[in-house]
Amino acid sequence: MTSRIFLAAAAVAVLTLSACANDGDDTTAAPPPATATTENGAPATAQEGADSEHSAADVRFARMMIPHHEQAVEMSDLVLAKDDVPDDVRELAEEIKAAQGPEIEQLNDWLEEWGEPGTGHGDHGDHGGTGTGDHMGDHMGDADEMRMMDGMLSPEEMQELADAEGTDAARLFLEQMIVHHEGAIDMAEDQVAGGTHPQAVELAQTIIDTQQREIDQMREMLAGL
Repeated sequence: MTSRIFLAAAAVAVLTLSACANDGDDTTAAPPPATATTENGAPATAQEGADSEHSAADVRFARMMIPHHEQAVEMSDLVLAKDDVPDDVRELAEEIKAAQGPEIEQLNDWLEEWGEPGTGHGDHGDHGGTGTGDHMGDHMGDADEMRMMDGMLSPEEMQELADAEGTDAARLFLEQMIVHHEGAIDMAEDQVAGGTHPQAVELAQTIIDTQQREIDQMREMLAGL
């Protein structure tokens, strides 16, 4: 009898200690963080929310940089179509196309994602060059923005590049592209200072860094012609 009482008491003690241990481990759970939602009410991660934010500055950057890049690609195509241009100039033209082509696609994708009007350009074979003025007027629609697009070549300047040959073409391409790059850097600096879309600001900084290096390279190349 005494043994049964002792065992029962021991069992109660064990259960009591176990309950106390559980109570000590149990902490008050913090409320879950507020969940951001997209425009249609679907949950969005913090990164998705940040990436989706954009401002008028971001839209202006995309819509201005697209035709600016497209003209640089066209300038490069003109040089690459010539047989007697120095190899280092041809290599630079290829590098410019390889860098700016994907950037044009990214900028167009952002405008579509943001639900903003595009530039009205399909492929860069249909604009720039002799048609630059007309196309730019169609899709920019703002004389002040047009003036902000520093470095854009006139139709006459594009034709001059198309007509040049050999070393003259190489020299003209380098001189024109330096000015063109300087204009792109100015626009990219405005985006870095005033843009809100993180990836668009990052792209603007990439443009600044890449095109400044190419400007330095082109000045060295000019000195060697």
